[in-house]
Amino acid sequence: MLSAALVSLSLFSIALGQQVGTLNTETHPSLPWQECTRSGCTTKSSGSVSLDANWRWVHTTSGYTNCYTGNTWNTSICTDGKACVEKCAVEGANYSGTYGITTSGNALTLKFVTKGENTNVGSRVYLMASDSKYQMFNVLNKEFTFDVDVSKLPCGLNGALYFVQMDEDGGLSKNPGNKAGAKYGTGYCDSQCPRDIKYIDGEANVDGWSGSANDPNAGKGKYGACCAEMDIWEANSISSAYTPHPCKTTNEGGLQRCSGTECNSPRYAGLCDPDGCDFNSYRQGHKTYYGPGQFVDTTKKMTIRRLYVQDGKVIPNSKTNFPSLMKPYDSITQEFCDDQKTAFGDHPSFQNQGGLVQMGKSLAKGHVLVLSIWDDYEANMLWLDSLAYPTDGDQSKPGIPRGTCATDSGKPKDVEANHPDAQVIFSNIKFGEIGSTYSGTLVTVPEPGTGNPPTTPGTTTVVTTPPTTPTTPTTPAATQTQWGQCGGVGYSGPTICTTGTTCRKINDYYSQCVA
Repeated sequence: MLSAALVSLSLFSIALGQQVGTLNTETHPSLPWQECTRSGCTTKSSGSVSLDANWRWVHTTSGYTNCYTGNTWNTSICTDGKACVEKCAVEGANYSGTYGITTSGNALTLKFVTKGENTNVGSRVYLMASDSKYQMFNVLNKEFTFDVDVSKLPCGLNGALYFVQMDEDGGLSKNPGNKAGAKYGTGYCDSQCPRDIKYIDGEANVDGWSGSANDPNAGKGKYGACCAEMDIWEANSISSAYTPHPCKTTNEGGLQRCSGTECNSPRYAGLCDPDGCDFNSYRQGHKTYYGPGQFVDTTKKMTIRRLYVQDGKVIPNSKTNFPSLMKPYDSITQEFCDDQKTAFGDHPSFQNQGGLVQMGKSLAKGHVLVLSIWDDYEANMLWLDSLAYPTDGDQSKPGIPRGTCATDSGKPKDVEANHPDAQVIFSNIKFGEIGSTYSGTLVTVPEPGTGNPPTTPGTTTVVTTPPTTPTTPTTPAATQTQWGQCGGVGYSGPTICTTGTTCRKINDYYSQCVA
């Protein structure tokens, strides 16, 4: 997909070792963030970002010859995985000039298309704790917020912020002799088990790699990189989605290399849940909640529990609006996921991979924060923002409409040609105790179709979990699982928690079963 390529690993007779180039010094752009308690927030000034190795220039250790160009390995150099890691090195990045990645204060800007000697499309970066380690987050029973500006993200684009169970050092310690690791953005994995990762576990992914433009597997190798993924924010100016993706990987340490059917090929046969359990307000039936000029106005900057803070107003999440099919859910619980899959006729891959229980086990081990901007060569982002997905689906059927974009929109060649100036800005990242990272006046969300308030300039903030005070559950309906919702305004589900957990009030709209 990109002209620049990824990290290389050198394979010596006794140990694998990623080699690094010496032409460009690797200097991470600074991105401070805040860790909060109810007493206040402390700035982590050492925060920075590292570019994913898949975007980096990989060339011969003895010169400037590319080891990878476009979708193709240089087979005269990379005759096999061993030759690749012996002869190739990953280079430091020119973040601004080559990739359109800049920081200013606590804000990170990711530009979509950057034209220089080569044209770069999209990017993916990771928040760093130090020069050589990713920042690890354990978000269970914590609150994570950020500001985001998606006003320049049209149909077909995705400005994403999410967590994946990567290794803290980028896999460095798994391969003695490595010189790259997290500093050079190595070790990516997610719930799609991507096979376009060029080096996995210290081995070049050369086997089975196709560069043919006519091959649906072009730019993919034999192996993939699997791990659990928690999508806090996948969005453009039209639609947004919040989606857990559990995996039943056997590797407790994060990334697990897959092959064959393990790599979700066919789609639901693998180690991970590729669909997830998504909460997209438009898909859930509230079509005037999110978008340009809507109640959550995407022409402005914004903060997700799923809550939004904009113009000083704390805006609760929208509620599911299919009275005959589903309760008025406003958050992701196992009951919501079970009901959604049934109501929408979706594949039960989320349940098959262990659902929220399995997702919670992964989150407890610590995840890396990923921030990206990308277009979709697989499905044109129609699963996020189109009037119908699948495109031949009945738009009157619940779950088929995802947004207001045409079903022929989002083609990468069109998006790259017509919107090269697209960008996303993430800023003001905060993490800490529940109720410590945002403030504002709680407002009531209009019912679907009742119109929207006047738009005025302002700011929004994204919150994954809301504030807290103790609460007592109301009359029980059934038993709720750990981490599931157990109370809140408008909630009508189970209010008694499973043995070993109690119902804890997060805010007026959400209580959760916690240990």
